[in-house]
Amino acid sequence: MKNQLKIVFLGSGDIAVPILKVLAAAPEIDLAAVVSQPDRPAGRKRILTPTPLAAAALDLGLEPVRVADVNTPEFLDFLQQQSPDMLCVVSFGQILKAGVLNAPKSCCVNVHASLLPAYRGASPITQAIRNRDRETGVCFMEMERGLDSGAVFKTLTIPLDGSEYADSLELRLGELAADHAVTTLLDIASGKLHGVPQDPAKISVCRKISKRDGAIDWHYEAAVIEAMARAYFPWPGAVAKCRVSGKETAVTLCRCAVAAGFELAPGTCAEVSGRLIVGCGNNSALEIFELIPSGGKRMTSAAFRNGMRGGLPEFIIDNLH
Repeated sequence: MKNQLKIVFLGSGDIAVPILKVLAAAPEIDLAAVVSQPDRPAGRKRILTPTPLAAAALDLGLEPVRVADVNTPEFLDFLQQQSPDMLCVVSFGQILKAGVLNAPKSCCVNVHASLLPAYRGASPITQAIRNRDRETGVCFMEMERGLDSGAVFKTLTIPLDGSEYADSLELRLGELAADHAVTTLLDIASGKLHGVPQDPAKISVCRKISKRDGAIDWHYEAAVIEAMARAYFPWPGAVAKCRVSGKETAVTLCRCAVAAGFELAPGTCAEVSGRLIVGCGNNSALEIFELIPSGGKRMTSAAFRNGMRGGLPEFIIDNLH
């Protein structure tokens, strides 16, 4: 088809998958190459596994280019050979330097999972849930050398009701972006859509999540811990240390809720009418419905207590050290 928009797509995470699918299927788009991070060991057996984006490309019959560093002369030569009109970057996981940013004829467009300029950086979805925001969304922005600082072409917003988990919200945002990806990229390339500079007074930045971020301190309020369980699912998980039958172990909270009407000291665990209640900071309490014991499978709190022969875990209050 003549006058197709020639795109090199760079992505790794789950959010990139629905966007890749619509671009691959669009007759107006010439998908010149799909680029992703190298396969990495995963699971207990450390089996080399492609990124979600690379796996999706293979399912579509596309051979992804796996690159450890896109800023090498070798990859720059590859880009020049492709001669793309545009680079589309979604959850790629590498910093693009000037050589890559200047490679396309039009521009580099990043699909970022926040309402920029809020949550520039690596963990916008997690932070929106962790902070119990009322809304979030995706932005199509022009990439430049700063961290997510480029002009915004389009902002798409969705409400949050406080029940979202990070993994499902990521897919939801990917589908939202996919619904608008083809028309938005075509309008950017044609000059119909112009970028709007971000408001410097509203900038916030979020860093890459570490395993330590999921550590629960029962001095936190119950609403904070409940949000952590959703924000850090499935990784690193909201993890609480406890003693079971005198041995220290850990459990990951999967599903929980703020429990009104209980006054328990932080970390104090009680069973009330079959409900597993834990005291939290500021005279709040949390009810645990589902959890994952260390090395075990997801289970209800009732099944967990049955495994303890009806006993209760003794939570370690300060889990941060």
